Amino acid sequence: MSPGGRVIRTGASSEGACSSSRAPPPGPEPGLLDGGYARSCSAMLKLAQMISLLIGFLCVKNSVWTDYSAYSYFEIVTMCDFIMILIFYFIYLFRVYRVLTCISWPHAELLHYLIATLLLLIASIIAASKSYSSTGLVAGATFGFLATFLCILSIWLSYKVSCVTQSTDAAV
Repeated sequence: MSPGGRVIRTGASSEGACSSSRAPPPGPEPGLLDGGYARSCSAMLKLAQMISLLIGFLCVKNSVWTDYSAYSYFEIVTMCDFIMILIFYFIYLFRVYRVLTCISWPHAELLHYLIATLLLLIASIIAASKSYSSTGLVAGATFGFLATFLCILSIWLSYKVSCVTQSTDAAV
């Protein structure tokens, strides 16, 4: 054999010698939770949205109101949006989207964010206009605007995932 020659092993000849030192095949992590999603940008954005919605809700809930209908609307919108974001977070965290394939989850999330962002923007504007310089109500409206901005970022991310990705796949 020449000094530059190589020995090529086939799967049958090396099966017994190296079978215990093989690395697991690449792919999704085994288990119930998707650790990759929990560390993703989308998951962190959902957590930031839920925190800002919860803080905004608590600020308004613990303040003295001057207009019942405006702030009850703000509370309803923030809690409904919080619950829906939490549901989407758990759907992706526990990989429910693999079981329920009849729903296009990226499109459902995009539709949710479009509707929720519009309602949250309206609720925040109303809450800010009716705050009458009460610090708790101003803080609640501010966190409502912050959550609205984070929802706009999620719309962009959901659009990028659901529409742009599918259009490039169709072109190929």
